[in-house]
Amino acid sequence: MKLSREQVKEVLPHRAPLLLVDEAPAVEPGVRAAASLYVDPNWDIFRGHFPGAPVLPGIYSIEAMAQTTDLVLLTLPEYAGKEPLLLGADKAKFYRKIVPGDTLAISAELVSERKEKAIGTCRCEIHVDRELMAAVEITIAVR
Repeated sequence: MKLSREQVKEVLPHRAPLLLVDEAPAVEPGVRAAASLYVDPNWDIFRGHFPGAPVLPGIYSIEAMAQTTDLVLLTLPEYAGKEPLLLGADKAKFYRKIVPGDTLAISAELVSERKEKAIGTCRCEIHVDRELMAAVEITIAVR
């Protein structure tokens, strides 16, 4: 399935300024999701990180990947309308700076799920122009 920004907002509970998925051009519920995010140069965070040489904080990258993980699970009928809770971000690696004006291609692929506890882990990556920028394993609980 493909989700517009409005459809993403029907699935995710996040809202501005912390909704970090613009759209999801490919979602296979319970399997994988691809999402995108335009890094707007006008975001207030860039006033302090860093003046004169703005860089997207790593935690924003992790949150964008966590929200893409949320799409993998919250699009399943059994989890629809529930709240995703971040349990962990493991094996995080940052390879390149993400700067204002970049458009992130975010991917998340389910690597394990504990259905009895409603917990899932996805391997996630961010690419800009096909260059790997960051990667992490995100674990969420759905409640």
